[in-house]
Amino acid sequence: MEERVLMKGNEALAEAAIRAGCRCYFGYPITPQTEIAAYMARYMPKAGGSFVQAESEVAAANMVLGAAATGTLAMTSSSSPGISLKSEALSYIAASDLPALIVNVMRAGPGLGGIQPSQGDYWQATRAAGHGDFHQLVLAPASVQEMADFAALAFSLAFRWRMPAMILADGTLGQMMEPLRLPARQTSNLSDHASQHPELNWALTGTENQRPHRIVNSLVLNPAALEASVFDRFARYRQVQEQEARWTYEGPENPDILVVCYGSVSRIYKQAIQAADREPGPRAGLFRPQTLWPFPSAALAAKAERCKKILVPELSMGQFCDDVRLATAKLQKPVALACRAGGQVPAPGEALQRLRQTWACWIQDHEQEEVYYGDRQI
Repeated sequence: MEERVLMKGNEALAEAAIRAGCRCYFGYPITPQTEIAAYMARYMPKAGGSFVQAESEVAAANMVLGAAATGTLAMTSSSSPGISLKSEALSYIAASDLPALIVNVMRAGPGLGGIQPSQGDYWQATRAAGHGDFHQLVLAPASVQEMADFAALAFSLAFRWRMPAMILADGTLGQMMEPLRLPARQTSNLSDHASQHPELNWALTGTENQRPHRIVNSLVLNPAALEASVFDRFARYRQVQEQEARWTYEGPENPDILVVCYGSVSRIYKQAIQAADREPGPRAGLFRPQTLWPFPSAALAAKAERCKKILVPELSMGQFCDDVRLATAKLQKPVALACRAGGQVPAPGEALQRLRQTWACWIQDHEQEEVYYGDRQI
């Protein structure tokens, strides 16, 4: 039975993960995601699961690898610098074709940076989660409700495709409180998840002399065999790209300005678009990817074909905009980038001003791409 509650984003994600059947959590505290670990420490044992505060982020991620190999729903969470430390284990998890959930509640960087919200880990999540040729699923929530909903979705997709899944949030979403509906609890004993799901024929559950041994391993010393395994994995990735891209769109069928953004920034620009709609002038629509990998390139291109100009706001220096440009390159539409960094978040008034400036530049046949940083054009 669903429950309607008021919760912080981090805690909603943790509770939803438990309700989805997660029974192993391994983590290490770092702001602004520490509430996930604190919530798991309190409630995971009550659900019959295991909580371990590891000695380091490196250890936590490798513990996830071990638990995932048994077919158990396992997860870890951290914020930007901690995710960097987990990257080696993420590569091992992907190479071992194991499902696992990794949560990154991003903070400002580079380096230690600050604890304020940022989207500066986009390249890391979608391009360089670890060494070698592999991908991970990347889900980008924009509300506390989606923080909860995407926990169950991430586990489902990770198990379906046997690959790690990351929820890429930021400090705003992790710390804000909103009402939401929590999903019903799983009633089955998912500590024995693998035995209840015969299709998990890769899981290390003990042979009991009833079946051949199974091996989970990422070391392949024969070059031809390693190449074949990588090719097979990327064939599966192509299926993921065809079937799992997710997005939302709000606005007119033929917008003058197509605003493309994700996560908490989309909430700010949604409010700005609503304010712009009350004024005479251009109409704007909001395209929001819910999956950053696979990126909804085809859907974005189809929508962008009907607009006059594209505006890409983000809390990083054009990382996300790279994928928008790739998806729309053949259309040769002008693209404006509105970026903030360092934990600075645009106010709705600033977002509305960016919409006005973007349209004014298009009217003036301004061919040079605009890049807005704060209140400056660079």
